[in-house]
Amino acid sequence: MGPKKQNKGKKSVNNGQKIEEDIDALLAQVTLEDKKNLKKVGDVKVEDSYLDEINKLDPIDVQFAGKEYPVGEICEYLPGKDETNTLNRMTSEEKRALDNDYFEMHKNFRRAAESHRQTRKYVKSWIKPGMKMQDICERLEAHSRRMINEKGLEAGLAFPTGCSLNDCAAHYTPNGGDPTVLQYGDVCKIDYGVHVDGRIIDCAFTVHFDPKFDILVEAVKEATNAGIKEAGIDVRLCDIGKTIEEVMSSHEVELDGKTHVVKPIRNLCGHSIGQYRIHAGNSVPIVKGGPQTKMLENEVYAIETFGSINGKGMIHEDMECSHYMKNFDLANHHVPLKLAKSKELLNVINKNFGTLAFCRRWLDRVGQTRYLMGLKELCDKGVVDPYPPLCDVKGSYTAQWEHTILLRPTCKEIVSRGEDY
Repeated sequence: MGPKKQNKGKKSVNNGQKIEEDIDALLAQVTLEDKKNLKKVGDVKVEDSYLDEINKLDPIDVQFAGKEYPVGEICEYLPGKDETNTLNRMTSEEKRALDNDYFEMHKNFRRAAESHRQTRKYVKSWIKPGMKMQDICERLEAHSRRMINEKGLEAGLAFPTGCSLNDCAAHYTPNGGDPTVLQYGDVCKIDYGVHVDGRIIDCAFTVHFDPKFDILVEAVKEATNAGIKEAGIDVRLCDIGKTIEEVMSSHEVELDGKTHVVKPIRNLCGHSIGQYRIHAGNSVPIVKGGPQTKMLENEVYAIETFGSINGKGMIHEDMECSHYMKNFDLANHHVPLKLAKSKELLNVINKNFGTLAFCRRWLDRVGQTRYLMGLKELCDKGVVDPYPPLCDVKGSYTAQWEHTILLRPTCKEIVSRGEDY
């Protein structure tokens, strides 16, 4: 679901206040037709025009029926970064046998990764200024659902499509009826995930149209690749952060006559990934001074970096919340709830999303109405956590790139790598 926020601690009271404001301001509950976003162009529904095209496509498991899914980029571990000689890892029978023990897990990651690659290629073929952000997200998600061959909690979308703009670095997706339109001068972070059996691909890229942002976008991409290269078994997380900061901060961008160093956003970071758990515990910093914790064999990580110009290189929670996720640690605990709507909503969340993140548009999609009071109680009781948009100061511009890596016993696999990035 994009980044883990550093030093998050307890959720601020503002989240509850925002949801209360939403009830007054937003919950003149939209009609069924509005929720389905069946906007007409002449006599043709916009949704139908691309859904017909998408529904003719073969899902990934059909495309590769009887074949192995494409393997990601294979990298040897850097010499001296692990306790076992790098060459031994690649050739050791013991390590190969361990690799084989995880065959099914790797297969699920690769199917999800190929889905991500094909969807992002599709999105890049039509995304352009003048499109509504809600239309962009819903079209992307329709394609992604088709590619992954969505099937309940067995396979599907892993978290809402982030399409954060400019000073907003992460966790923005439009709620139903959001009129925001993509502009030529925007820097848009497209961050979406898919999973098979809870094996999540978390992968992101930045879209921009104005060439004045080329250096910013390339600096962050280069920093992400440097972090990926540094990562490996027995590598300390702090060393990855140091490398990322050095690479990103070496770039300067001229914007409106002023020169800006590209700043890593200090309180955002990558993270380990668990089964059905997007943030599994370890944080991968993007600046020096992080934890001494070492990466371990068979761990999975999202290596992501965020850079900012004309800002502080620090984010804060801002704007209307759209992202939510069940508290993983309370997933199997009973928490008493007062409102019948809260109980109903929790059942819907358990059935459709489990411990994966979701957004309000997805609640609309599964037929939920008048749910904000119930959602507020779930957040107040700690059953569900809100994840508001994370923003640098107004007037700043932020970029993001991200890949998922598998620390296999024999090698490092950048499983989400593609020809594009």
